[in-house]
Amino acid sequence: MGKTTYKRLKGSQSFRQRLLLATLSSTPIIIDEIRADDMIPGLLRHEMSLLRLFETVSDDCVVEVNETGTRLKYKPGIIMGGKNLVHSCALTRSMGYYLEPLLVLGLFGKKPLSIRLKGVTDDPKDLSVDTIRNATLHILKRFGVPSEGLDLKIEARGVAPDGGGEVLLTVPNVQSLTAVQWVEEGMVKKIRGWTFSARVSSDFEHSMRFAARGIFNNLLPDVHIFNDHKSGPAAGKSPGYGISLVAETTAGCYISADTAVSCGRTEETGEIDVERRERKPAEDTGVEIASWLLQEIEKGGVVDSTHQGLLFILCALCQQDVSKVRVGTLSNHGVETLRNLKEFLGVTFSFRPDPSTGTVILTCVGSGLINLSRKLS
Repeated sequence: MGKTTYKRLKGSQSFRQRLLLATLSSTPIIIDEIRADDMIPGLLRHEMSLLRLFETVSDDCVVEVNETGTRLKYKPGIIMGGKNLVHSCALTRSMGYYLEPLLVLGLFGKKPLSIRLKGVTDDPKDLSVDTIRNATLHILKRFGVPSEGLDLKIEARGVAPDGGGEVLLTVPNVQSLTAVQWVEEGMVKKIRGWTFSARVSSDFEHSMRFAARGIFNNLLPDVHIFNDHKSGPAAGKSPGYGISLVAETTAGCYISADTAVSCGRTEETGEIDVERRERKPAEDTGVEIASWLLQEIEKGGVVDSTHQGLLFILCALCQQDVSKVRVGTLSNHGVETLRNLKEFLGVTFSFRPDPSTGTVILTCVGSGLINLSRKLS
């Protein structure tokens, strides 16, 4: 077999993407100096949990972490997929953190993926599960992913700090992704929203919906915000509420904004306690997210800034053909993604700013990743 050569990396930044791209390109990696100088050195809980998740969906992958967690040696295996898989996510990050890489990994598996994730479904940091279901999955379909077998069912809500939520993700396999020419943004034709409340009064939802509708109704008639009040076991273990808004344009682009508010207290750090005393009224949350959505629409581009990383990864994984996409202002995450893609897949993007709209058009030739492990039957 010969000796395995490892790609050497440093630091804790873009850990998720490095793991994902290393797995897809079958590149063994060693990451040194992971938070070596921090108070709490090494890999955090959610990063260890992500490694376990990668182990769950793939076969024969080797993970070695040193005692302090500051050095990781990762040799990717074959992405298997499979059904009836279960993974309990670390509660420090919400499921959006785990679902994003999973969506891409699942496509290149040997069998279709069906996995149940347990933990926190919504938090202010990562994409909420509503946004993933109603915006992210549509982005995948653009790249030739079949819509049957691509689904995210939200079975129970879970807000930080204790989680208790549960979702079921199914992802079909593809042979390869088709390149896209996706520069038309179109005009916004409708806005759909989803609010939820768990273990708190549903009045929070009404306030958020009322406030958000108040902003949109002046702008377009087709606004509908659905509510989802959970009680009992489906409400998870912590009280909280949240909202996710998605604008759909005439050209089939989906722009999203979301957040969640946790009303729970935590003993370890006093952080959430402070939040609890200074918590904004629910109307303000509604107004804030509605305004944020309008800002994202104003920036232009075929996806919002939170989805830029995913969009670039999908473009880079396409068959060897030219993909062309338009985004608004490049986010830091987007720029970081472009660097990682160059490092792992050797894909470079060319930029063309479009001064008339303030957007950027990016073109790249896909790396031509083919799913070799897929069963052909």
